[in-house]
Amino acid sequence: MGAMRRSTWGLLVLAVVGLVIIGFLQQPHGGDDPARPTPSAAAFPPEVFETIALIEADGPFPYSRDGVVFMNREGLLPKHERGYWHEYTVPTPGESDRGARRIIAGRGGELYYTADHYRSFVRVKEPR
Repeated sequence: MGAMRRSTWGLLVLAVVGLVIIGFLQQPHGGDDPARPTPSAAAFPPEVFETIALIEADGPFPYSRDGVVFMNREGLLPKHERGYWHEYTVPTPGESDRGARRIIAGRGGELYYTADHYRSFVRVKEPR
């Protein structure tokens, strides 16, 4: 019976940790909270850094919509004039289209990642 209790306890702990992580990832992450730390590199899929390298090299970009103006209609990123934000596709392995993942780049050098097509953002890089 003791082994079953330990197993049940372990599953409960894993479930709680999973829910905390999911809750964090689902929260809207705008840039208006300077106290929110930028997550470590391990928090992002490797394709994020491949896309950032392309942005920093000014292409070539694999998708025709890469570099278009991002309007920030959701209002989750800091407010700026039209044309300040631009979006770039972060490829999703196994997807036949662009998928939901994007990097949003600001004219000031800041970068945000969205894994859920603009419902939430995580800061990847601070402004210069």
